Amino acid sequence: MRVAVIGAGSWGTALALVLAEAGHEVVLWARTPEVARAINEEHRNPRYLSDYRLPSAIRATADYACACEGAEAVVIVTPSAALRSVAADLRELIAPATPIVICSKGVEEKTGLLPIDTFAAELGNAGRMAVLSGPTHAEEVICRKPSAAVVASADEGTALFFRDLFATRFFRTYTSDDPVGVELCAAFKNVIAIAVGISYGMGFGDNTAAMLITRGLAEMSRMVVAAGGEALTCMGLGGAGDMVVTCMSQHSRNRRFGEQYVARGLTLDDFTAQTHMVVEGAIACKTLATLEARYGVDLPLTDTVRSVVWEGVNPREAAAALIDRPLKSEFY
Repeated sequence: MRVAVIGAGSWGTALALVLAEAGHEVVLWARTPEVARAINEEHRNPRYLSDYRLPSAIRATADYACACEGAEAVVIVTPSAALRSVAADLRELIAPATPIVICSKGVEEKTGLLPIDTFAAELGNAGRMAVLSGPTHAEEVICRKPSAAVVASADEGTALFFRDLFATRFFRTYTSDDPVGVELCAAFKNVIAIAVGISYGMGFGDNTAAMLITRGLAEMSRMVVAAGGEALTCMGLGGAGDMVVTCMSQHSRNRRFGEQYVARGLTLDDFTAQTHMVVEGAIACKTLATLEARYGVDLPLTDTVRSVVWEGVNPREAAAALIDRPLKSEFY
């Protein structure tokens, strides 16, 4: 099957490898011709995961039309903030019935829309769309280390299609009928990972990390249920699974941003300039405020991360304020 992968960052590159290993013909869209040329000629992405050789079944291009021509499935792996503009660019290039899976994690800031809704607002036919999420760091997937993810769609046929499309001997896929829950979990886990990173950067220990993860899961669950998703989704691969790996792994850019930058008084601009990577959690802690206001859900950890990252609140003062909140039942 011919599959277009839109986005040649770390995750897009790793997913292109998964699809090639599954026997598909993969066309990987890169933002710059230089990256596309290097992938085609050297079978390596010069910017991301550059130490790993890519299968010859992966061909790259910097042209949307070339990437989408003849595609029987489209995989979107761009930063969440770019989803709407990417959808608009692809509107005339993707056939109305072509299945689309979105691997971006976040909430649109101005509208509060989740990835599928954002994409469907431009292309229509949300039933052909799914989301892919789970504890799947690109740095391990590219090494073919065993990993698992969940494919969620409101349409069972679409979920099954992408489940089978991605399945390989090292990449196991499950299905879900709760895209809302999976999408919200994907946004939340990055925010909590920043909090965990900050806590380690300030010299706190594993007790603090465990507290932040479990209370983060509580926030995640409250929002998922309020938005019409299923609480059980928060205990799955896209919820607890992705939360744990993003908060605890050495590969997590969100944790690294909190631990090595925020805790040391450095900024998001510093991180971006040095790593050329997007910190989705920094964006999500702002965009989730839209949903927080809409549903009236209490999100103290998310609010705290937002105040530290965007408003310059001192991390130690923010941590003290969290601990000093009024005592209450664990589940409310």
